[in-house]
Amino acid sequence: MMSESVFDIGKKIKELRLKKGLTLKQVAKETGFSPALISQIENNNISPPIATLAKLASFFDVKIGYFFEDEGGEVKYSICRKGQGKKVDRVISRSGKKHGYTYEALSADFKNKRMEPFILKLDKNLNDEESLYSHEGEEFLMVLKGNVIVAIEKERLELKEGDSIYFDSSARHRLLNPYDKEAYVLAVILRQ
Repeated sequence: MMSESVFDIGKKIKELRLKKGLTLKQVAKETGFSPALISQIENNNISPPIATLAKLASFFDVKIGYFFEDEGGEVKYSICRKGQGKKVDRVISRSGKKHGYTYEALSADFKNKRMEPFILKLDKNLNDEESLYSHEGEEFLMVLKGNVIVAIEKERLELKEGDSIYFDSSARHRLLNPYDKEAYVLAVILRQ
């Protein structure tokens, strides 16, 4: 379900940082991330979770979709054929642990969009509640395959295949998959 195409997210983050004349330490201080984490992201050693990207996008005053845009001109529509989205893997939590999911961007050739659609693939037995994330905007999740738990603040909500949830993403949240099968979720993020 995931393609092998990837983005150079780190390069874009580094370009934004250098354009503003900021050091890794300055970005870290303003975002709450460590300089080491930002360096690893910039060097494409790891991929940030979507919530981390959303926070960096807000800090740099760009839309989250900026990190997933292809080079090229404006288009009026974007088609993503099955399995042809751009994959982001090596997702690591703040503590440096494997985060247990990969994501696939579904609209890389459409610039300046307000919504960013992804397919998330959650590893089986993903039950690590260590990192709840928040970012500005709203989020829509629909389970395409399997079952998941959506942790929002102190609540744990089970969603089964075909179920969906819409929420204010400023609430601390995380997707979990404590089950013995991988799960696939459509996620649409709207930055305000």
